[in-house]
Formats: sequence, C-alpha cells, structure tokens
Amino acid sequence: MAYRTRTYIAADWTEDADAIEKLNDWNNGKKWGLSFKDAHELSCCQSDDTNNCNIKKNCSQNLDHSKHFVLIVGENTKSTRAGYCMYCKSYSDCDYVYKTNKSFIEFECKYAVNNDLPIIVLYNSSKVDQDKCIDSVVEIAKAHVAMKDSDGDWDYASVKKAFDKLDE
Repeated sequence: MAYRTRTYIAADWTEDADAIEKLNDWNNGKKWGLSFKDAHELSCCQSDDTNNCNIKKNCSQNLDHSKHFVLIVGENTKSTRAGYCMYCKSYSDCDYVYKTNKSFIEFECKYAVNNDLPIIVLYNSSKVDQDKCIDSVVEIAKAHVAMKDSDGDWDYASVKKAFDKLDE
C-alpha cells in the first residue's frame, strides 16, 4: 500500500483548465491557505500517444498515493467521453483491470469511491448543478461548491471551506 499524501484532481483538463490553473495558483501562492501536494506530479495521466488503459493505470497509481479527491465539474464533464477503451487502437492488448468503457473522469471517480477517498466537488461556475456531476460521487461528496461568486469572480473562501471538509 502506498503512503497517501497527495490530493488527486479530476477534471476535463481541456474545458476546465482555467479552474485547475486557479486551484494551482491558490495552492502555490504565498497569501492563500490551500496547501496540497498534487498527485499528478507523480506521473502524467493526460492523454498523449499512450493507450487509454495505460493512462488509466497511471491515474490509478497516482490515486493510490492520494488521501483526497477533488472533482472539478464544468459544462461538459458528465458527457466527456475521452478514455473509453473501445475507441483505443490497443483495446485488445490492454490489461483487463483498466479496460473499461468509462471515460477517464468516470474511471477516476469510481476508483476514488472504491478506495474510500474523501471527495469534494468544485463547479467551474457560479452555481452548483449536481445534474452535471458524475453519478458515482454526487451523493457521497463531502461538499458541492461553486468556484465562482454571483459576479463570476473566483471565490477562494468557498473553495477553502470545501477543502477543509476533506479532513473532517
């Protein structure tokens, strides 16, 4: 069993890059109180020339080192299909454990649920819309929080409160 010291961030890394960047800014900034070690520093889970099963394997290894799970939900999170193994050109050569017809985000969420990681859901929006959340985490997340205020500005205080719930 790996020593769990990291925070795993799952998101649509294309559509919600601004929210991920803001979390990293708050984490790396001297005046902000977020303090987490990003699980993605261990190995890259993003898509490149690697087949989907290998990406999911890397993600699961990073999740094995994680004590917290953060899902960022944007407009298209639930409908994102990147990572489906049936679209992978190496489908027949993949390890059975990682060969699923779940998207990367669905796989990461299910893995976090199965490993009892504390979960918070942050919405890249000024409102919480649980219909856009991945089904496997919607009911068990410790918090569902909008990352922006009603004016559309980033809301650090709300995000910080959500992060504080991870250790409760």
